[in-house]
Amino acid sequence: MNSIPSIFNQKKISHTVLGGTLEPKKILMPVTCIVLTRSCAAYRARILEKLTVLGFEKIIVAEKNMDRISTNQMAIQFPEVKFLVALESINQGELLNLAMEEAKTEFVLVLQDEMCLERLSFSPMVAKKLMALNQFCVVPRLFTTVMNRLPACFAPTAKKGVFGLNVEESFSEGSNTFYSADLAGFYKKEKYVMLGGMDYTISSEYWQKLDFFFRAWLWGEKTSITFSFDVFYSLTGGDDYPAEDQTVDISYLRFYLKNLVPVFEGDHARILKTSYLAFKARSSCGFVETMRQFKDAVRWTEKNQYRFKMDAVSLIENWEK
Repeated sequence: MNSIPSIFNQKKISHTVLGGTLEPKKILMPVTCIVLTRSCAAYRARILEKLTVLGFEKIIVAEKNMDRISTNQMAIQFPEVKFLVALESINQGELLNLAMEEAKTEFVLVLQDEMCLERLSFSPMVAKKLMALNQFCVVPRLFTTVMNRLPACFAPTAKKGVFGLNVEESFSEGSNTFYSADLAGFYKKEKYVMLGGMDYTISSEYWQKLDFFFRAWLWGEKTSITFSFDVFYSLTGGDDYPAEDQTVDISYLRFYLKNLVPVFEGDHARILKTSYLAFKARSSCGFVETMRQFKDAVRWTEKNQYRFKMDAVSLIENWEK
């Protein structure tokens, strides 16, 4: 596994950009909409017809698996839309990093493609309200139907030293949430970049996402939930809401080292040498790899020690305060 990245998009990913040759006919808000494609390729025209009338300054469709003929046709049909296509195998977090780098506006709305087919409503008034918060990330409520609300508000917990997340059934406008369940949200690009973006050395999309949002909290940023706009999934294939793979593997170990092990002292964070024994007990790697992982985390924490504003213990203990 590579060394933990310290800057945004440290890994350069081969990709191509199509379209985006014309400006939108009507720009109603200084916001870029990033659409992460996952399962609705057959409905892209319908999705873009809905999005292009909302008044975004730019729409970026980010793809991992390119159907060259289909994408070229879409770029011709929607010349105001930019299509960003990764030319190598990456996960959704890395795809979002690429799209964020391509975005030129201060604020960015991120959606999965299956969130853009039904009941999508995002107005300039909503954008103005969310921009005024000047916050790292604001997430919407998630639904499959009006009567079926999905988990969207989470609180970090620790039981017997094991990190976990509680689903908050009751919450209000502006309630804190630990992370965006499916990356959907209204982001401030500058803060996203300052945080370093998604860590490409964490291959699990679940642990990569938790690592990013945990880092945001530990470095003093905030994620909250809004009722200003809701997101509805269109499960076009009749599938259930996409499940997340939470397997505890080497990706979890890197998440554990970067977020749960650092201790905040005074004005900085550090990893205590005595933490190695606890990590060794959790590690499924051999001695050499376990030591390498630990030393890499120590170096990364030292490099970023003054960016920490708290540690995991204080975050969890003070979550509701």
